[in-house]
Amino acid sequence: MSRVLVVEDETAIAELLALNLRHAGHDVALAGDAAQAQLEVDAVLPDLVVLDWMLPDLSGLALARRWRSDSRTRELPIIMLTARSEETDKIAGLDSGADDYLTKPFSTSELHARIRAVLRRRAPEALEQAVRAGDLLVDPATHRVSAGGRDVHMGPTEFRLLHFLMTHPDRVHSRKQLLDRVWGDHVFIEERTVDVHVKRLRDALSPVNCSTMIETVRGVGYRFARQATSVVA
Repeated sequence: MSRVLVVEDETAIAELLALNLRHAGHDVALAGDAAQAQLEVDAVLPDLVVLDWMLPDLSGLALARRWRSDSRTRELPIIMLTARSEETDKIAGLDSGADDYLTKPFSTSELHARIRAVLRRRAPEALEQAVRAGDLLVDPATHRVSAGGRDVHMGPTEFRLLHFLMTHPDRVHSRKQLLDRVWGDHVFIEERTVDVHVKRLRDALSPVNCSTMIETVRGVGYRFARQATSVVA
């Protein structure tokens, strides 16, 4: 699951985008202006931003340039939304640092395709291929976890945590590393919160006898015990 920040001041459009993105399996946050968008990014670095050109307090162009000038947000994937269709406007949007440019009106299927393309370019490992370890299967495309043919139900944070650990098996990850990679560079959350979510993940995996795959390395962090972990083609 990718975390997507939608920056759009027209409430109806923002809610429609959020509904469709959540239905597609994304974790969505909304911001109605540049100031709120900056607060959202300061709190949690999203995987991608859908950014409207025209905002009430600061243009999307200016906001994109601000993010590109900051080392923390320099690589933040951005898709610019605008009613402007002139070639010069598209060039301005891309020159501001946007990864892609979508002209209103557009279909939600086109937006989903653009998001997938940008995420693949920015993070080739991102949430596409299913990963298997023994009987345990994690499929990011459908956001499903199963083991031995049984569905395993868990929250979105536990899902991201499991997917990250399974795609980086045998390595020991500190709580800080997990926060950066799973929570998205969250500046407020405490490291001990990781322990809470690891416990929830183990509780979810326990009924299918997979909880022991998540190992605690005392004084260091956590790792996923490799059991023929592989990417499913």
